[in-house]
Amino acid sequence: MLLRPDPEALRVISYYLGRVLLVMAGVAVLPLAWAVIGREWAPAASFLLTVGAFALVGALVSAAPPREKHLGLGHGMVVVALAWLIAPALGSIPLALSGHFGSFLDAYFDGMSGLTASGSSLVNDVDHLAPSLNFWRHLLQFIGGQGIVLAAVSVFAGGVGLSMFHGEGREDRILPSVTSTARFIWLVSGIHLVFGVLLLGSVAYFGLGFTPARSLFHGLMTFFSSFVTGGFTVQSTSIGYYHSVLFEAATMVFMLAGAMSFSLHYALWRRRGRLQLLRDLETRALAVTMAGTMVLLMLGLATLGLYRSVGSLARQGLFHIVSAHTSSGFTLVPSTEIAQWGGLAFVGLVTAMFLGGMASSAAGGLKALRVGLVAKVLKDQVKRVLLPDRAVVPSVYQQGGRRRLTQQAAQAALLVTLLFVGLCAVGTAVGMAYGYPLQQALFDSVSAATNGGLSAGIYGPHMPVVLEVTYILQMWLGRLEFVAVFALFGFVVSGVRGR
Repeated sequence: MLLRPDPEALRVISYYLGRVLLVMAGVAVLPLAWAVIGREWAPAASFLLTVGAFALVGALVSAAPPREKHLGLGHGMVVVALAWLIAPALGSIPLALSGHFGSFLDAYFDGMSGLTASGSSLVNDVDHLAPSLNFWRHLLQFIGGQGIVLAAVSVFAGGVGLSMFHGEGREDRILPSVTSTARFIWLVSGIHLVFGVLLLGSVAYFGLGFTPARSLFHGLMTFFSSFVTGGFTVQSTSIGYYHSVLFEAATMVFMLAGAMSFSLHYALWRRRGRLQLLRDLETRALAVTMAGTMVLLMLGLATLGLYRSVGSLARQGLFHIVSAHTSSGFTLVPSTEIAQWGGLAFVGLVTAMFLGGMASSAAGGLKALRVGLVAKVLKDQVKRVLLPDRAVVPSVYQQGGRRRLTQQAAQAALLVTLLFVGLCAVGTAVGMAYGYPLQQALFDSVSAATNGGLSAGIYGPHMPVVLEVTYILQMWLGRLEFVAVFALFGFVVSGVRGR
């Protein structure tokens, strides 16, 4: 039965949607303060407008509080889907007014890419973008990578938070309440923030000769992007700008940390069950797929002969497979060079992007837990075929303890896998319809659908409008992992039908 858009349901949804937007108004105060302190008056005016827009829209839609403030799971999903459409639109205002985007749609593309931690960008001349605007782009990634609803959940009641918690693609509560889980995630992120800025800033200062202020800026921006596996940078040449093995290594550390589930962070934090973690299905699945795709990429690059030395080959292969598998989107080479990586290199990179990081992490993609579950289902089916009819095949796996693989869990993993494949296929078809080669169209479609951020050269200010909208929708669907969007679709259809 579809959700019914009766007046009370609309009031409940509007009320909590407004609260999320009011939280975003508070977030937008930070770049406003940055712009004022830096005497960037034009950006400051645009940020003031953005704060006002978030606050006004948030106040208006939540002006009529519901009689009962209980938010059911389905209505919570609708709130999440709407928030992830509206927040990028309002957050794109300062980008659109900056003069660095060809249209508001281009700015909205960057806003959606930022909040979904995709990292794809249509900005013109990012090297000369005002620091406060660059800070805003990276802050959008940091907030969106954790979850804009997660930020709001930090102050919501537990039952309300739970109904929206799952809408952003998170599955497990680490602590008994959703509010305490949200606050723990922000605590972990804050600790990593301090350590990350110090490490990356130190490498920039001592290793690259940057000034203290510039080191701090580059360290902060790179951490924002790497820990939430985002991919935005303050330079058009991405991480390749630094020409530093140490900076690349430090960035990879935070990409991998961001691709770890927060349940894993919690276990490491509490120093419990570390050996058990190595036996978990998700941990083993991520290790196997990352190693396998790395072998494919390096063999492919070696076959192409693009990099003569073993050191250069290993450096390119390791960095880009970590970037792709964690859905970070950082590169050491231009997208035109990545477009030349055919054969095994192409297969390795696209597969890594599609598979992604761990569930309940900042990474995108299918997620290692689903990969492990699908592999387990296939393995069990093969066993049933090969073993005698009377043989019993136990459907159990290790994931934070011994678990039974239920038919519901297996079907859910297979369904989401098929949905991701279908989403990538649609984007590929649209790209090919506009004349792009299959390899290029598939690469950028997978990147958008999995919030990967890498590009084989299609992303750009002059790409067709329909293709641009397709990529925006792919980023939205992929970040929310379909369910919240389907709930919104059902809600709208029910309203149109009048029942």
